[in-house]
Amino acid sequence: MYDIQYTEIMNILIVGDINGKAGRRAVKELLPTVKKKYDIDFCVANAENAAGGFGLTSEISSKIFSYGVDVITMGNHTWDNKDLEGHIKSELRIIRPLNYPPGNPGCGSIILDIKNTKIAVINLTGRVFMGNFDCPFRTVEEELKRFKKDNPIVIVDFHAEATSEKIALGWFLDGKASAVIGTHTHVQTSDDRVLPGGTAYITDVGMTGAHDSVIGIKKELAIKKFLTQMPVKFEVASGDVRLNALFVQINIKDNKAEKIIRIQEKLAPVTN
Repeated sequence: MYDIQYTEIMNILIVGDINGKAGRRAVKELLPTVKKKYDIDFCVANAENAAGGFGLTSEISSKIFSYGVDVITMGNHTWDNKDLEGHIKSELRIIRPLNYPPGNPGCGSIILDIKNTKIAVINLTGRVFMGNFDCPFRTVEEELKRFKKDNPIVIVDFHAEATSEKIALGWFLDGKASAVIGTHTHVQTSDDRVLPGGTAYITDVGMTGAHDSVIGIKKELAIKKFLTQMPVKFEVASGDVRLNALFVQINIKDNKAEKIIRIQEKLAPVTN
C-alpha cells in the first residue's frame, strides 16, 4: 500500500523586474538556489526590461523559462521589441497587461494546473503617470468573474508607478486574489504583509539586476539626464547584482495567503 502525501500549501515565488544582462545572469545563477531554499512550486517573473533594459525578445524569454520561471509578466515596455508581437501570440506563458486597449496581441492572464491545483496569473498596468489604459480595477473584477468556475489561486502583477494606485488595488482585491504584487518602480518596498482578507501584498517587489545603479541604468547617465535635461542614451548597469523576489505561501483549501517573505539575494562578483 502506497503512502500518498497530499499538500495543503502552494509555495509561490514572484521575481522582480529582470533588468538587462545583469538581471538575466542573476536569475540563471540564483533562482535554482532560491527555489530550493523555499521549496517553490510555481515561479512568476516580470521580464519587461530583460532585453537590454527595454522589452523582451523570443530568444531571451526562452532562456528565462529554461532558468526555472513558469510565467513571464510584462508592462509598459511590452512592445519595445517588434519580435515579441508575433511570439506572444503562440507563447501563452508570456502575458501582457490585461487592461491594454482591444487589439493588442497576446493575453493578459493565464491559468495553469500545477500539482493538481489551478493557478491564475493576471498582469495589469496602472494609469497614474503611465498612460491611457482601461481601468485596472474594473478590468480585473471582470476577469475574476470569468475565473470563478475554476476557483484558482490568483496572483496579480500590478505594473504601476503610483504607490497610492497600487495600495488601492491591494485593498480592492483583498479576499478576492491570493496575492497582489507591485512591479515597475524597481525599488523593493518594506510594506509586505497579508491583508485581513487573506491577500498577500507588497507595493513593489523590486528589481533583479544591478543594485549599484539608478533603477538599473548606469548612474552617471541618469545623473547627466537630470542635470542637463538633454537626450541621453541609457545603458544597463552592472556590478553588485541582486535578485529581488517575494515568497508567498498559500493555503490551497481557501486560496488565502498564510506567509509572505521579501527576498534579496546578492550575486557573487565575477573574478578573473
